[in-house]
Amino acid sequence: YNRALKALTGKTSALSDFHIDLSGYSPEVGDELGDDLYLNPNGCNRQFILLTTDQKAAPLLNAKFSTSRGILTRFIEENEAELFTLTARDAVAGELENTVFDLTGPGKLFDIRRVTVVADTTGNHIAEGRKLSGLIDRFRSEEDGWWDDVLIAEMIGLAEKTGDVTKNPVTLKSTTFEQGNFWTAHFGGVYLLRDLAHPAAISVGPKEKLGALPIRYLFDLEDRNQIAHFLELNDLVEPIVNARGLDAAAVLRQKMDFILVDAATRLGIDTGAGTRRELRQVANTLGQRLPEEFQGLAALLRWVETGGAWPRITSSHPSYFYTLRSKPHKDRDLVNMLLAEMTQLDIRQLFICHKELFYDLYRGWPEAKKAYVADFLAREYQMDKDGTRRALFGDEPPMTPGPWDRDIVDVVGPWGAVRRERG
Repeated sequence: YNRALKALTGKTSALSDFHIDLSGYSPEVGDELGDDLYLNPNGCNRQFILLTTDQKAAPLLNAKFSTSRGILTRFIEENEAELFTLTARDAVAGELENTVFDLTGPGKLFDIRRVTVVADTTGNHIAEGRKLSGLIDRFRSEEDGWWDDVLIAEMIGLAEKTGDVTKNPVTLKSTTFEQGNFWTAHFGGVYLLRDLAHPAAISVGPKEKLGALPIRYLFDLEDRNQIAHFLELNDLVEPIVNARGLDAAAVLRQKMDFILVDAATRLGIDTGAGTRRELRQVANTLGQRLPEEFQGLAALLRWVETGGAWPRITSSHPSYFYTLRSKPHKDRDLVNMLLAEMTQLDIRQLFICHKELFYDLYRGWPEAKKAYVADFLAREYQMDKDGTRRALFGDEPPMTPGPWDRDIVDVVGPWGAVRRERG
C-alpha cells in the first residue's frame, strides 16, 4: 500500500492497520495525513489503490461523482483474472482520468464526457509486459534477431519481472467509459442529465448560484413541478403502486414509519423500540401534527389496501416523490439517487442510493433517531442487502434502454397528469 501511495501522492503511512474502501482510500490514513482527499485531489480525477479484487464489494467513500463507483467496479469485474494475478505480488495503482483537471466553474462539468482508467502495478508490470511483447515481436520478425545479444539480454531482464507474457499476457481491457448523465458533489451538488430526449441540469442549491450553463433547462430542488414534469417527459419514473413485483403496501408502511420516527424524535416524543405498534401510538399522539408526507402516503395506502378514494397527489404535495421509483433504464441508480435527495425522510432509500447525503444528515439527527436508524439498517437491511435492493428497485437494468410497455396509468401516474403550475 505504501509503495502505491508513494507513487501516487509522494506520501506514506506509518499505520500498521487500517480500513480501505473500493478505491483504496482509508479514513484512518486520511486522518493521519490531514487530507480526506489524498486519493482525490481537486475532486476531479480519482486515484485508486487495489490490493485485492475483493474491494469491488466495498463502498466508495467521499464520492464526488456518482459514476466513479460503477466505473471502478466494472473495471475490476472485467479484469478480475488479470488483477488477481497482479495483486498477488504487488498493489495496482491508477487513476480515473478525464479531460478536466480543475473545476473552476460549473460550466466545466459539461466538458466531462469520457473517463479512462489508467492502471499499473508499482513495479510497472503492465507497461514492462507491453514492452516485452514488443521486443518478442522484434525477436521473431527481425532477420538477425537470434544474434542480437542486446535484444535478448533486455528480453531476459524484463521477463524476470513480468513472467512469460506469451502464455500469461498482462493486459487490462475496457479502460474507457462514457460519462453521460451523472451527479457531482461539486458546486453544492448538481445532477447533470444531458443524454436524454429532454435534457436538464438540477442543482441541489439555488440554481442562480450556478450562473449561465450550456443547457436549456436548469432547475433546483424547489422546482418540484418542473422536476416532476422532467421525470415524466423522459419516462424515467413509475409509481410504486404500479411497479411489477413490488409489495407496495409494505413499502408505503415502512416509509410512513420513517416519517413518524423523524417527527417524533424532533418533538421529543418517545418511540420506544420503534415497533409498528409503538409507532401507531406515536401517530395517535401527533394527531393533527402528523406531517403532510405521512398523510399523503396514508391516503395512498388506504387506496392500495381497501380500494378507497383515489388520492389526487400533485407534485406540489410533500408526499409526491415518496410515491415514485425509477423505471428500469441505464440511469436507474442516478434517478433513484435524485429521488432520495427529494425524499430525505426515507432513510432506507437515502442510505442505499445516496450515502454521501445520508452521512451528512446523520450527524445532525437527534440521538433517538440515530439509534433507530442504526438498529433498522443492521436488522432489516444489512442481513440481505442485494435482496432488499431488488425488492425495492427491481433487477439490475440493462445496459441500453429497452421498449418498456406504457399504459395510460404509467404515463400520467395513479393520480392523473402532473399539474402544470403557471408562472
